[in-house]
Amino acid sequence: MPEETIFSKIIRKEIPAKIVYQDDRVTAFHDIAQRAPTHILIVPNKLIPTVNDVTPEDEALLGHLFVVAAQIAKERGIAESGYRLIVNVNRDGGQEVFHLHMHLLGGRPLGPMLAR
Repeated sequence: MPEETIFSKIIRKEIPAKIVYQDDRVTAFHDIAQRAPTHILIVPNKLIPTVNDVTPEDEALLGHLFVVAAQIAKERGIAESGYRLIVNVNRDGGQEVFHLHMHLLGGRPLGPMLAR
């Protein structure tokens, strides 16, 4: 069984967060280390540590993450100008919390994907 994370506590509302969306499958909230005017984390309510732990049963859930991301981008007024979705995997990929999550960033030009 994977270890619970800070995101698990946010999902259950045991610790405060600025939640912008929640349903029975995903929770979205503002990142506390904001890197763009809009920086929201979209997290499956099911604890999946990394993309490497995704199973075929998770396909619909992960598709739902993208549906919610598009909805939030539209609500935040960044859908037309553009935004970035990022999923980091493991330490070398920049993952800090081992509960799969998608970063939604936008609200300004984001520049190149990686430093050259």
